Amino acid sequence: MGAQIEALAQFVATARWDDVPAAIQTHTKRTFLDTLGVILAGSVRPEVRSLRDRLATGTGAAVFAAGMPTADPRTAALLNGIAGRAIELCEGLRFVSGQAAMQVLPAVLAVAEQTGASGTETMMALLLGYDVVARLAIGFTPRPLAHQNGQVSLIAAAAAGARLRGLDAAGISLAMRIATTLVLTPSYTNAVAGATALNVAGGMSGFAGVLAPDLALAGFAAQPDAIEEALGHLVGGGFVADRVADDLGTKWHIAENYFRLYACCNPIHPALDCLRQALDVLRPRPEDIARIEFAIYRFASVMANPMPPNYFASKYSLPHAAATMAVRGGAGYAELDDSALADSAIAALRPLVSMREDPAMSALAPKLRQASVTVVLKDGRQTTQSRDSHRGDFQDPFSDAELRAKFGLLAGEVVTEAGAAALEDAVDRAGDVGLLVSICRRHARKG
Repeated sequence: MGAQIEALAQFVATARWDDVPAAIQTHTKRTFLDTLGVILAGSVRPEVRSLRDRLATGTGAAVFAAGMPTADPRTAALLNGIAGRAIELCEGLRFVSGQAAMQVLPAVLAVAEQTGASGTETMMALLLGYDVVARLAIGFTPRPLAHQNGQVSLIAAAAAGARLRGLDAAGISLAMRIATTLVLTPSYTNAVAGATALNVAGGMSGFAGVLAPDLALAGFAAQPDAIEEALGHLVGGGFVADRVADDLGTKWHIAENYFRLYACCNPIHPALDCLRQALDVLRPRPEDIARIEFAIYRFASVMANPMPPNYFASKYSLPHAAATMAVRGGAGYAELDDSALADSAIAALRPLVSMREDPAMSALAPKLRQASVTVVLKDGRQTTQSRDSHRGDFQDPFSDAELRAKFGLLAGEVVTEAGAAALEDAVDRAGDVGLLVSICRRHARKG
């Protein structure tokens, strides 16, 4: 076993919430709240509801959805993880690819409820799982088409689940290494094709985060170098562990995350910020627009389908998101909904959106995620706007009020306004999962 991985497991086993700086504690709660809201709103998607009806038949942990059904903890984590992936509004890591909280929190919720963990221990498990995601991702070279759902985050979810189950450092290391046999390689092509199977891979991180500690406790064995082999040679194209244990306990990677208000894939957010600025300058009606021309970095440039086939694919289409913003005034959860695909004004504008890769921008990514847009009106007026990155990352963060407003909107799909406020208060006070479940049941929306 590599010394770096063992040092990481030791840290996960022994780190204490009371030793975490106050600012990091606050940010962890903010990340918890944001992720919970996304899970609640994602639970109403039709395929998620249908799967829940088929699978949520047991007991042990809550599924955060209308009626708050229960399932065995593995299934509850799976369903909550799939729901959270369904609407493309979860937070993510800034410098390496990953949606850490959405793939760690479902396992944390299920195991914390199963074990009766305190609120602070639940928060600590999320924070530690998040840090494991970032630290493994720094050394990981994913294969070009592999989406990060169910990869390093799945191993990290196992670490968080093992912490909540009370495993020591050796047990946490074992659970992480066992989890490598469950790591997935979903394709990015799923996203632009509208294949919601991609979201199942995200949900499987939660499932594995509950299962792997049980496998460790049951006596299953794993090879010593399982993490290095899996990430370096099997699902990935390379893994260097040299920096995994750097600055443990002093550098918390959750502080380098970003949040989303646009309900679409993060790489196109800088372009939408540019468009927002351009529309504020010109104040056009949709029918006044002659063309919208984007320059973006390579990873964003593939999100170019002007005719996305379904709701999920629309989250990965810059022409659709841009046209929606121009017609509806925004690209958030309320605007980029199912009806946007059938909106004739949006459909008319999508072919007027063009995009090209700028090699200079590509060379600076991911340190900078640049974009520019030129909007030209039929009367000849035009403006060009540019940005070095998107709003919502750690360099230009959303305010606490903006994120709480987002939570209220999303949680309102399942609970009343009073319920959303009660959930906010409970998370702020690091209330345990049982309290969160009780609030959701007490303040369920009617009808």
